Amino acid sequence: MKIAIATTSELAATAGAAIAESGGNAVDTAIAAALVSINTEPGVCSLGCGGYITVWGNGAPPVTLDGYVAAPGKGIDADPAGRASTAVHLEYGGGITTVVGPDTVGVPGGIAAFGTASERFGRLPWQVLLEPAIDISRRGFPLPKASRDYLVFSGKPIFGRADDGFNALHDDAGQLKNVGDKVKVPYLADTLEAIAKNGPAEFYSGDIGRAMADYTMASGGRMSHEDLNSYSTVTRDSLLVTTGSWHIATNPPPAVGGSVLTAMMELMSRNPISCWDDSALDRLVKVQRAVLGYRRECMDHSTRLAEDAACLLELSAIGNLQQIMEAGSTCHTSAVDDTGLGCSITMSAGYGSGDMPPGTGIWLNNCLGELELNKHGLDIGPPGCRLPSNMAPSVARSDENKVLAVGSPGADRITTAILQTLVNHLLLNMPLDDAVRHPRAHVEFTAGGYRVAYEPGIGIDRLPVAQRAFESLSMYFGGVGAASWSATDGLCVAADPRRTGGIWHSATG
Repeated sequence: MKIAIATTSELAATAGAAIAESGGNAVDTAIAAALVSINTEPGVCSLGCGGYITVWGNGAPPVTLDGYVAAPGKGIDADPAGRASTAVHLEYGGGITTVVGPDTVGVPGGIAAFGTASERFGRLPWQVLLEPAIDISRRGFPLPKASRDYLVFSGKPIFGRADDGFNALHDDAGQLKNVGDKVKVPYLADTLEAIAKNGPAEFYSGDIGRAMADYTMASGGRMSHEDLNSYSTVTRDSLLVTTGSWHIATNPPPAVGGSVLTAMMELMSRNPISCWDDSALDRLVKVQRAVLGYRRECMDHSTRLAEDAACLLELSAIGNLQQIMEAGSTCHTSAVDDTGLGCSITMSAGYGSGDMPPGTGIWLNNCLGELELNKHGLDIGPPGCRLPSNMAPSVARSDENKVLAVGSPGADRITTAILQTLVNHLLLNMPLDDAVRHPRAHVEFTAGGYRVAYEPGIGIDRLPVAQRAFESLSMYFGGVGAASWSATDGLCVAADPRRTGGIWHSATG
């Protein structure tokens, strides 16, 4: 079996390659690479994450596995006065405020989603998929640039909350380690070994799950034993949008990202474009302004997200831009194989709570405190409800049976990064690598209205709109990973130069 994979680091790509060469398919390969990615990019993600996996096999309908973070608090009556959270302002990304501490920890679903995907779509035993992550965690791994860029701001105020975590990231003098310095997280390899041996349930109802719940509850959080014991992956029919001969499957509600991506792709593909001329760029800006504005006004605070998402999709289907206008940190892995199976995985732990239950090596998430995404705050809703997310792991198929897996990190730039990559590749027929590398634009909302952030070379400076120019390609605009296969073209893979990534495919190793 031949496989192509695009992921966040060469380390993760090498792990995926080892699984592919052991007889794994695209899903096995993606899971193994993602497990390495989330555990070797401290600050960017962690084992305490949640996310989504979209899978589309040849001849089968596409599905999205919802393993995102859930609201905690089942079986408990937590006194608000005893809950522990702290607002932290960081000069990261131009300045952000996030809330950290035990009360920001949501119920992590990443391991459950990996387990469900392995059981339903994989070929290799669960234990085999964790072997690369165990080995790398046991030996230690080099600190990635993406991690250090964030930890420069968050290393002490957030990741100084737990001694084991702080010591893993800092030298003996208390200084943040440099890019390439070895990081070895205490107990992480032991935790991964237990999950490999006992299955995903170990993370929820085993000793590891009990350690996480005991720590969180004792420290002023709400993630209980019942929260973890009752957590399960939800399988949803993927959202589908058709453009030309292509059919794109992505993340459905209650996540926000898939609906936003589907609406923007629907609107962009209504009128044919042949290049990024002024007319096409003007349409890109108007589509982003309309759809992102609708999300901001109607979905970010919504208590009926499914209905509001359906309204957005209905308006985009009829091309009503005017009515639409009126009305966070992630890791991504894409993989395809030569049977036509595509798998797209995106995972997030928010900005990280900084909390690490003793003896586990697990940095817990702060997804309840991710204020720019979770507009409802710490008391988001009833225990068990899924938190909002911009993540949109996607798999596309053409009528000629070409398959493309694609996704991106990048907070609210996730959907616009994927949109422009899809427009470049599917509508403008750019080669996959060129489609990923092409300069991007993103509509930002300000107190005075909106402006367009853009990279050099795209041509936004020709339009009469408020602008914010970047000097070069920037990780601000996402970090798309894409892999494709067709019987005529074989395997193709592309990793975004905006973020250090890793690629591998069977044809070359």
